[in-house]
Amino acid sequence: MRQTELLTPQLSDYLDFLDRGEMRYLPYLMYFNRPDYRSAAINTDRLGFRVSHGPDGAGSVGGERLDGPVRLLVGGSVSLGYGATSDATTIASRLWTKHAPGRPWFTFGAPYLNSTQELLLFMLHRHLLPPVDEIVVISGFNTLVMGQLSGADVGVQEPFFFCNEYFEKMQELRARHAGPARPRRWRAGPRPASQSVAPTAGRPTPDGMIRTAVDVTLRNLDSWLVMASATGARVGFALQPLATWVRETPAPQEKLLFDEFDTVSDYGTWEERYGDVGSMETGAAYAAALREACARKGVPFVDTPARLAETAEPTDWLFVDRGHYTDLGNDLVAQILADDLGLS
Repeated sequence: MRQTELLTPQLSDYLDFLDRGEMRYLPYLMYFNRPDYRSAAINTDRLGFRVSHGPDGAGSVGGERLDGPVRLLVGGSVSLGYGATSDATTIASRLWTKHAPGRPWFTFGAPYLNSTQELLLFMLHRHLLPPVDEIVVISGFNTLVMGQLSGADVGVQEPFFFCNEYFEKMQELRARHAGPARPRRWRAGPRPASQSVAPTAGRPTPDGMIRTAVDVTLRNLDSWLVMASATGARVGFALQPLATWVRETPAPQEKLLFDEFDTVSDYGTWEERYGDVGSMETGAAYAAALREACARKGVPFVDTPARLAETAEPTDWLFVDRGHYTDLGNDLVAQILADDLGLS
């Protein structure tokens, strides 16, 4: 039996949930969670938002409307709670149940989302929400990783997961509409840029990727602040922890899982895919840059990797893989967010 089956049997539900053949595509957002998904580990409402649990019941964006105010935990798969054994053990649920139970907390995220898609998710569903008094964005890794696709033809926007597939299909569509040769029309200005989505020659340096990711995050935080100001909601930003940003030596269970993932992965080992990005040095530099950027905007910032390293014991099993957490990891992250952001 594999270590993943022995130590993290709940991951089979998440792998089914993320089946690319079942992926749901939405206007503007590109993709989102499967709606009305049911399993032992993860369940979603009619819109695809994961259900959160509190002391007196459950709630979600697409569930029974609450009077509010409510609080949102925004992000990618970390916000979603990938790896938790149940809906009740996600970060949002632990905040609602124990660490900041003053208001209901909604899970407001999906796997693969970058910083811009997190913002779009709120813009597209804001009209369905009751009043919101707290928005906590826990994010950072996807936006940093997308900095590797510096050659993607996305204009001034942020690359997104699967954008290569998107542009390939758009090329096929363009070819179908091309038809017979037509007279060339006069066009002012330079020729359009190449539609290639391949990364530019030479992988960007970690420093360059950090600059790009921080610029994008700051731009989107500006928009978060504008939208939140209309309702008086407070916005906070937390850098999500990676195992390799938290400590050099993983816990015994983590090492077994990480070694197995590197062996069976179709995309190469972690070091081959994220070696520079996943280093302790990059994590610390990224956190420092984000802290400075958030301070300029007056946005409370949490260096969650550093705080998790201070809070956890060396042998605490925190991660189901290098980017997602066990139930204990979720609970400790929720505690750190509540303490450092002054949540009640």
